[in-house]
Amino acid sequence: MTRQRTSQRRERTTSTRGGFLRGAVVLVVAGVTVAVMLAFLTPAQGSELVPSLSPSPSSALPSGASPSRATPTRQAPDGAAPDGTTASGEPAGGAASGHASGSTSEGAVQPRTPTPTVPEPVLGPQAAFFEDFTTPAASGGPFAATYANAWQAYDEGTSDKYYSGALISAHDGVMDVAMNGTQGAAGVFGPPATAWAQTGGTFSIRMKVEGGRGNGTAVMLWPTSNDASEGELDYPEGGFSGKPDVFHHSMVPGHADKAYRILTDASWKDWHTYTTVWVPGKSVSYFLDGVLLETVTESVPTTPHRYTFQIGNTGKPGHVLIDWVSIEP
Repeated sequence: MTRQRTSQRRERTTSTRGGFLRGAVVLVVAGVTVAVMLAFLTPAQGSELVPSLSPSPSSALPSGASPSRATPTRQAPDGAAPDGTTASGEPAGGAASGHASGSTSEGAVQPRTPTPTVPEPVLGPQAAFFEDFTTPAASGGPFAATYANAWQAYDEGTSDKYYSGALISAHDGVMDVAMNGTQGAAGVFGPPATAWAQTGGTFSIRMKVEGGRGNGTAVMLWPTSNDASEGELDYPEGGFSGKPDVFHHSMVPGHADKAYRILTDASWKDWHTYTTVWVPGKSVSYFLDGVLLETVTESVPTTPHRYTFQIGNTGKPGHVLIDWVSIEP
């Protein structure tokens, strides 16, 4: 009996110790859970305002950078997947169109969430200017003559890089910019009277790319003055091995090479409509296939710009096919 009582006391002691241990474990787990919840519920300082300052598609992303891609909130009507590197070109006047790498710093462009006053984009034939390239025209001069009221090419040989006359033709309802690996093309959309000086409006292009790996392109609103600090809005831009993205440049003096990048999940290989809605001094909204990606209210240009297209002079043979272009002032 004595052994039995001793055994019972030991059993009770063991049970009590086990209870303490289990209680301690529960308290530790609860503490960790609360800490994790607080970490997720408490935003990092400035996390809603700090942009992804991104380099040009020709440069590597900063170490450790992994910006998420912006996607439309509903299914886009056109498809999506690409081929190359960046458009190795610069706007007329020799000003570079690159995007320097960097982290958040003075002069950074601050992104903003879309506002209720985002204008609806005016697309296609409804716009004041619309060109769908239905009249066939060969390269080497006929295209420039046929579309003199829709396309203003940079001077041949500009920067020993752009040779639009030799590369651009129209057939099957598209503007065809051929890629041969040694020549690039660049020019401005719109009639001669207004093409080089647009202040605000809706700018849209429907396009896709075939081949051209190692090359890239940029469609942009570039200052008529060629002063980069007046604002540069690039969309779409990128190498054909990547994605067509937005690069919204800073207007802070000395920081024009910095850009707020909005990434997409679109593909150069599929037809997509890229739209920029610019309200001078107020906002720039970027749309993919008519679906809003984001509205930016910092570094919004106020001076005349031109809606220009550039393609580099490197990479494999291929074609940039432009279905139509529209501009609504």
